Amino acid sequence: MKKILLSLAVLLVGSVGAFAYASHSWGGYHWARTANPLNLKLGDNVSSLWDPYLATTAADWSASSVLDTNVVAGRSNPKNCRAVSGRVEVCNSKYGNNGWLGIASVWASGTHIVQGTVKVNDTYFNTAKYNTPAWKNLVMCQEVGHTIGLDHQDENFTNPNLDTCMDYSNDPLSNQHPNQHDYDMLETIYAHLDTTNTASQTAASANQDIDHSDRASWGQVIRTSSDKKASLHERDFGNGQKVFTFVIWAE
Repeated sequence: MKKILLSLAVLLVGSVGAFAYASHSWGGYHWARTANPLNLKLGDNVSSLWDPYLATTAADWSASSVLDTNVVAGRSNPKNCRAVSGRVEVCNSKYGNNGWLGIASVWASGTHIVQGTVKVNDTYFNTAKYNTPAWKNLVMCQEVGHTIGLDHQDENFTNPNLDTCMDYSNDPLSNQHPNQHDYDMLETIYAHLDTTNTASQTAASANQDIDHSDRASWGQVIRTSSDKKASLHERDFGNGQKVFTFVIWAE
């Protein structure tokens, strides 16, 4: 009996380890660049109340050995938060009672990311439940994390926290920042170099805008989370041009 229990314990520990450290790259999508670290601009279209959270997120992801995220002046209207080629525009506004706390859209050409947007919804963040540093850090960190090629480590809100912002949680206190597995995953994603640098592009992108007030424009649902809500959409424009939309929903 002791041998059986010991074997079960080893199996359980191995299973938890495999779960916690599974790959969470979404299809190998990444910014093309000719050298590491990647220098990625985060356009600041957020209010002064959100500036500290954007700064924390930028510092957290810049701790990676393969990229630096730099906060620069924004180039979008926060209400529509239109994408700008070669960078990520980050915005906050009262986007309405539409169900989502945060949303990130990432445009790709082939497997190369070419632009992205992040929105945080003050309609919910102005409420007592979500107007906390923990919730704001988690959502800001997670949505920017999607724009650099990371998926969620776990999408079950009731599972124990993995101590990473790339984890769904009902209690985000320990899930406000990346963990070592996020940094290791980024090193894997950005291990090779490319012949172009999509993060330095300035020309207007040929990809179409996404209307976040119209879910039909997000494209087809390609994954749902444990609560049966759509967590990832894909819209295919053809010729290798796609946009992926990641959603974290309010309870």
